Amino acid sequence: MTNNKTSVTYDAQDLWQKDRNHFIHPFTDFSLFHEKGCDLITNSEGIYVEDVRGNRFIDGIAGLWCVNVGHGRAEIGQAMADQATRMAYFSTFNNLSNAPATELAAKLAELAPSHLNHVFYSCGGSTANDATIRLVHYYFNRLGKPTKKHILSRNNAYHGTTYMAASLTGIASNNWEFDTLDHLVTHLSEANCYRRPEAMTEAEYCDHLVDELESAIERIGSDNIAAFIAEPIMGAGGVLMAPQGYHARMQAVCRANHILYIADEVVTGFGRLGHFFASEAVFDTQPDIINVAKGLSSGYAPLGATLISDELYAVLSTPQGLGGVLSTGFTYSGHPVSCAAALKNIEIIEREGICENVRDVGPYLERKLKTLAVHETVGDIRGSHFMMAIENVADKTTKELLPVEARVGDRVAAEAQKRGLIIRPVGHLSIISPPLIWSRQVVDEVVAILDEAFAATTLSLKADGYL
Repeated sequence: MTNNKTSVTYDAQDLWQKDRNHFIHPFTDFSLFHEKGCDLITNSEGIYVEDVRGNRFIDGIAGLWCVNVGHGRAEIGQAMADQATRMAYFSTFNNLSNAPATELAAKLAELAPSHLNHVFYSCGGSTANDATIRLVHYYFNRLGKPTKKHILSRNNAYHGTTYMAASLTGIASNNWEFDTLDHLVTHLSEANCYRRPEAMTEAEYCDHLVDELESAIERIGSDNIAAFIAEPIMGAGGVLMAPQGYHARMQAVCRANHILYIADEVVTGFGRLGHFFASEAVFDTQPDIINVAKGLSSGYAPLGATLISDELYAVLSTPQGLGGVLSTGFTYSGHPVSCAAALKNIEIIEREGICENVRDVGPYLERKLKTLAVHETVGDIRGSHFMMAIENVADKTTKELLPVEARVGDRVAAEAQKRGLIIRPVGHLSIISPPLIWSRQVVDEVVAILDEAFAATTLSLKADGYL
């Protein structure tokens, strides 16, 4: 892998000050930000990133679940540059199109489950989910079923932060003092095997969750419910793995009640679980819609897409009447530079066997991470392949959590970063979602760092009276 990047020198203090004074970051913790500001990442290559002061780290979060092929891929940059100088942008509204968007739509149809042959572009995961719900409502309006508006989501689901997507999101803290469209969404229980009722087997827990869906449909009425949306594995909500057979059974209930099944594969798509799409290959489901973003372009350019079934397209593509159009979309739908990046990204994934690498190294990562269970705060180690989480607890037997003010996730992340590894703290969780090019040797190095980080965290928690 080559990276012919131009060296840029920054004044570290000046850049830090400008960032603190002017940049409103997503998910900023303002109780810390005004004093500490942000760590500024200025360079990257392969599995490594470098901060403004020259400190080098293993990237354990793939930027944010998305840099699947690794950093600094010169050929993706070149594909973007070539497209930008040939034609950076032109509208895709009405009767206009461009070559990269067209080629990418055909490639996605080739890679996706066979019934998903139509692509609606957006700018990222949140907008993909927002656009999907608008299209779903339009679909049922066109069928003469205008009451089918309600969406079933799940507690601790993460579907984005635009207005509708935030309403679908079931992480309570995400929406503190923000408004949501509660009249359109009902949240069912998350599928959390670690915290299922003690008396239940995994199979009984699956029955319980399916029963809950059926009860919700009976209560709300199937004539009022448009769709159920689910991540194959919950991401930001805790990397929660559903019990065996859950997704297929939930889809079967939806089908029986004429409710669409939407798979949010913004995180799981493009190799994170060892396949371009996880829904069918891993979870034996055939969604009516799959939403993607993140790994679609490996984060090299903003891009989202909604993959729509032939059955839905047959309705969406029927003219409303003379002069009627599908009046939704974005200025940057099918942006040619972003689509060029995605095409090159997919080419790299296929050419280098990156999905095969995940299927080989992923189970090894799972096994090695489980050795961290010896640490006093490690309650659960879960996930699949290159999508993993460690849940930190105060007591392994009761699964009681540490107080919020202990900031256990932040402590583990800080200790790891001191040792050259960036992981993602989410409350009491430590999340690992690396570039998909990690080797077994890198896994060994990462787990050794985490071993030291958890040991140091335990000592600091005890010193501060939390354990």
